[in-house]
Amino acid sequence: MGRVLPFVIAALLSVVVLFTPESGVPSSPPGTDKVVHTLLFALLAFTGLYAKLPRILPLLVVYAGVSEVLQQLITPLHRSGDVLDALVDVVGIGLGWATATWWSRSHRRGPRTTR
Repeated sequence: MGRVLPFVIAALLSVVVLFTPESGVPSSPPGTDKVVHTLLFALLAFTGLYAKLPRILPLLVVYAGVSEVLQQLITPLHRSGDVLDALVDVVGIGLGWATATWWSRSHRRGPRTTR
């Protein structure tokens, strides 16, 4: 459970961020939404890979698209689906994958010694 818990927390955070009604979303400077989407999906990808969840990256791509469709369809949210949000979600997934790959390689080598 130790490796999975960070992913569970990230997944719960994503539900809150992606499905909070528009009235509960704080106002922010233009572009902040895209940064939040990118970082959120990077966190999901990183923690999913850390948890060694099978096929997590393609599942996150599906989640990115489905979450935008649901934002559009769940009318009480008063939110709109945005293709650009889904695209930056995929960028975030790539960022999370790259970070996890770097982290895994740097920790596989073991501690460095200096002379």
